[in-house]
Amino acid sequence: MTQLHWRLLIAVLWVLVLASALGVVYGKQEARNRFSELQKLTTARDDLDIEWGQLQLEQSTWATHGRVERVAHDDLGMVTPQASELRIVQP
Repeated sequence: MTQLHWRLLIAVLWVLVLASALGVVYGKQEARNRFSELQKLTTARDDLDIEWGQLQLEQSTWATHGRVERVAHDDLGMVTPQASELRIVQP
């Protein structure tokens, strides 16, 4: 090979090494960005899980038998029917 061919080969290899290095840097930055996004989404998920637990607890509090009876009696004016007011329906 002539000296010109060697220089051309070295120049091509040098360009390939630089392109490879830039690819590694880009890939590493992309991985960092995705990991950061994953951390944000994980935090958001955890916050939503906490809120869901609190809402379930609140729902169970609002749905207790005693509270339902109290609201039915106090707010809606409902009363338990007397035995003489009951009707049994047979299929």
